Amino acid sequence: MGGQQDIAAKLPAVVARHIGAPGEIAELKRLTGGATKATWSFTARIGQETLPFILQLSRPRAAAAGDPIAELPRVLGADDAALMSAAAVAGVPTPPVRAVLAPDDELGPGYIMDFVAGETIARRLLREPVFAPLRQSFAAQCGAILGRLHRLDGSALPFLKPFGAAEHVDVYRRVYQSLDRPQPVIELGLRWAEDRLPAARRLGVVHGDFRLGNLICGTERIAAVIDWELGALGDPLQDLGWLCVRTWRFGGKAPVGGMGRREDLVAAYERAADTVVDPAQLRFWEAFGSLKWAIMCMMKGQEHRRTGRRSVEQLAIGRRMEEPLHDFLQLLAGED
Repeated sequence: MGGQQDIAAKLPAVVARHIGAPGEIAELKRLTGGATKATWSFTARIGQETLPFILQLSRPRAAAAGDPIAELPRVLGADDAALMSAAAVAGVPTPPVRAVLAPDDELGPGYIMDFVAGETIARRLLREPVFAPLRQSFAAQCGAILGRLHRLDGSALPFLKPFGAAEHVDVYRRVYQSLDRPQPVIELGLRWAEDRLPAARRLGVVHGDFRLGNLICGTERIAAVIDWELGALGDPLQDLGWLCVRTWRFGGKAPVGGMGRREDLVAAYERAADTVVDPAQLRFWEAFGSLKWAIMCMMKGQEHRRTGRRSVEQLAIGRRMEEPLHDFLQLLAGED
């Protein structure tokens, strides 16, 4: 994956070839440098118009053979774009994909999509008066979006990894054990999860990380769902439970993203998905979501041991492990 100068040199020809000439670009800006993707914004001249775009380049997962982290779902490049496009056809708001990068583009796996205006920063969505209309309908909008997503035909997306509840708990147990940092509450939580695995059910297409931060929001509506790289064939209630995890409330009081009721989420979901939600199964995924996030914090905090690269951001996330463990214990005690 190249740096800014390399991308700036190659991107005009890529745009001209895949989207339209002349492809001259401007305002190239790095937005994120995360472990899974590098994201860039830019404008390009297509015909007589200057249009805004987003470039996303996938990073290969740094995991050695036999490392259980390699078994976690991961959707890259063209597959990522195909999943977003299929979701869009099903009625899920996603950024339109304009081009999938080819090997001769020399930028690595990735794609170009339209820029979607809106806000992703949780504290603004939760607090600023302009987003009050969004907050009133947020839970119902999420339920409807997930209901449409989960009705997708997974057989049309053969690259998605089957990752049901049993596989989910098993892999996260082995990831935790591989970190070699025993934590009593995580041991308790994994045994709790193994004893309460939801009954096997039809696997559906899941986003895998549906939460604030991965939703571009306008003042009234969710404009786009982004960051699909953790997509898989899983228990659909996984997505609903993850959205309700306390970490993703960002200080808000309400259980659905800090701004909505579970009842509104479930009612809209049941209508869109034409199914009935088992409250105990939803609670399982919310509780396991806190446990999973604690293990993910451990992963990030120990990342330098696997890659040799130190990151203050990763270490800071690692120190947050206690927060989701406290949330998990609260849920076991019947607290919301």
